[in-house]
Amino acid sequence: MRIYMLTYLKNWTLPIAMFLGIIGYPIFLALEFTVPFLVFFMLLLTFSKVPVKEIKIKWHHIFMLFVQLFGALGIYYLLAPFNVIIAEVGMVCFVCPTATAAAVITNKLDGNMNSVTAYTLLSNTAAAFAIPLLFSLVQGSTALSFVDGALLIFYKIFPLLFGPFLAAWVIQKKFHKLHYFLVNKTEFAFYMWAVSLSIAIAKTIEALKNYSISWQLLVGIALMALFVCFAQFYIGKKLGKTSDERIACGQSLGQKNTILAIWMAYTYLNPLVTIGPGAYIFLQNGFNSYQLEVHRRKKELKRK
Repeated sequence: MRIYMLTYLKNWTLPIAMFLGIIGYPIFLALEFTVPFLVFFMLLLTFSKVPVKEIKIKWHHIFMLFVQLFGALGIYYLLAPFNVIIAEVGMVCFVCPTATAAAVITNKLDGNMNSVTAYTLLSNTAAAFAIPLLFSLVQGSTALSFVDGALLIFYKIFPLLFGPFLAAWVIQKKFHKLHYFLVNKTEFAFYMWAVSLSIAIAKTIEALKNYSISWQLLVGIALMALFVCFAQFYIGKKLGKTSDERIACGQSLGQKNTILAIWMAYTYLNPLVTIGPGAYIFLQNGFNSYQLEVHRRKKELKRK
């Protein structure tokens, strides 16, 4: 019975994490300060499995970056004449860089972690410079200058992305026993991500409580988040199919750093736009849960 229960909890970690984030949001809001530490060690464990020399930018990474940047600009100008807030939701959900946890989910799905790591580095670096410029174009002016905006975003990205990457590289080169230990503990990265997810869900619930919004606009925001989420996972998987990196490319383009997206929306745009990335959290992790369950069942069938 105990083994069955542990297996059940492991298979349904992400839905359980989302549910806990909803019902226990005051508790998880109080734990918000732990997120940088969770992300750092989660990525350190994940990057420890990735040989640095095998991280290479490929043609499909360039195409995905094109979708990320020009998809954001296109959807804004297409929808802005009808509803600026929904247009900005689409833009933010497109331009938001790859989640640092994309490599964790890709690893669980037996995808190419080297490819995801390469695009995560490329996507986040490009976002630091593209986002202030993009928001300046659509807003006419922003509260922050281009240089200040780029530096602020880079400041938020660098410690949580490049810090673990550099630490993992040094450990691989100089500390072989520690590297061996970390490689054998990479499973813990998934559960660190689950705790981070509960905290992110709690932040979304807080945003919904703090802002008054009509149900029509709420539905419109949710549908836009759904469309962008589906489109990016679909395009990513299509691009990756030709190079046998379907899982890696789907996660790279579809799994977003929604915490950064919420911060971007609050800093540059209407606070109501933050609800869009909040909805995206539910959508991308609902889809991740589905993928993990399908993958688990396929592995079980192969064993029989």
